[in-house]
Amino acid sequence: MDVIQIAFDVISYMVKAAIVVVIVLMLARLALNYADLNPFSRLVLTVRRLTDPFLAPVRRGIAAFGFGPNVAPLIVILLAILVGWFALDLTGTILNTIAGVLYGAARADFVAVIGYVLYGLLAVYSLLIFIRIIFSWGAAGRSNSVMRFLMRATDPLLLPLRRMIPPLGIFDISPIVAFFIIWLFQAAIVGTLLRGLPRNFIG
Repeated sequence: MDVIQIAFDVISYMVKAAIVVVIVLMLARLALNYADLNPFSRLVLTVRRLTDPFLAPVRRGIAAFGFGPNVAPLIVILLAILVGWFALDLTGTILNTIAGVLYGAARADFVAVIGYVLYGLLAVYSLLIFIRIIFSWGAAGRSNSVMRFLMRATDPLLLPLRRMIPPLGIFDISPIVAFFIIWLFQAAIVGTLLRGLPRNFIG
């Protein structure tokens, strides 16, 4: 279990470091946008070269909502934090599931192994639905490879729910129902297959 905790700590450190780097770069780009500096100086060209790969797709996305390009660095910062959170949550769920399976195997408890696997898969599935909702707010369509994966993964549950549950005006409540169904199954797993066993192995 210590190895899994160390792995999570290392991944957590790397994700946080990446977020900090993105924030520093975006703040530098914001400062250059409002500073009266030579646009062909080495500093300006270096910052632009490092930040343009992040800013270009965001600018195209926010242009549809009427936002100016100067807002893009702030959007990138928010997206970096959000993606980092998704990455840590998904990593934590996977590693926690692995730790649970190892815990059950060490006890020669086959029922517990099944319970930890099922609980972890449902947690990952719930997170995929949540990520799809966030991506859909950003107007990501089938042309986006990540969105295509999310749709293929989550449509088997969401499409039948959409057919059964009509939207409330402009609001599609099928994801809320999906979250409730997943939570119900997780509670049932905890109350049966994992009764009396720990669920969290990493902090």
